[in-house]
Amino acid sequence: MIELRNVTVSFEDQRVLNHVDFFMSQNEFVYLVGQTGAGKSSLMRLLYFDLFPNSGKVKVANYDSSTITSDQIPYLRRKLGIVFQDFKLLEDRNVYENVAFALYATNCRSSNIKKKVLHALADVGLSHKCYQMPNELSGGEQQRVVIARALVNEPLILIADEPTGNLDPMSSAEIMDLLVKINLRGTAVLMATHNYDLVKKYPARVVQLKDGTLKDVDIKKL
Repeated sequence: MIELRNVTVSFEDQRVLNHVDFFMSQNEFVYLVGQTGAGKSSLMRLLYFDLFPNSGKVKVANYDSSTITSDQIPYLRRKLGIVFQDFKLLEDRNVYENVAFALYATNCRSSNIKKKVLHALADVGLSHKCYQMPNELSGGEQQRVVIARALVNEPLILIADEPTGNLDPMSSAEIMDLLVKINLRGTAVLMATHNYDLVKKYPARVVQLKDGTLKDVDIKKL
């Protein structure tokens, strides 16, 4: 599903990833941990080809960083759901329109859009908030809208970059319950986080990025 082989990434002669190998299989839930500035976001950007390695190879689904063309990148991204810490909702559009936007961008048939949007909102428990604006929602509700938007294209992989970073403990637990449910239904989840308490409460495979290298670690040693 995801494969990084001997990947190196540098910015202005500063090496962020140093000959990194990483493999993630279908249906896995993996936490990506590491200090601020360790390169977690850079690694995630590699997966949706917003960033390319200086050397090495990245493969996601059937797409390869060494051969993918700019025309193919949008098709890869349709197979991914991406969740950011800071929501990135369209403030001038309601909840329904924010989720539907992901379908308009992929030229989904209009007859299918309503069904898909309502199904995604039901999945995250927000059917009753369908026509509210983002500024009328709590932080946890806004993040659930983001997850609904990420799910609406039925992705193979959900990439979540600090999805609980701006949330209180109760909202964070709700988001984690939702991500676990999504994973159990067959969607692979890669989640970057600083919150080791959540990692221990919702155990899964953990990989740590440190000094440019990536390795599996034992939750108990965090």
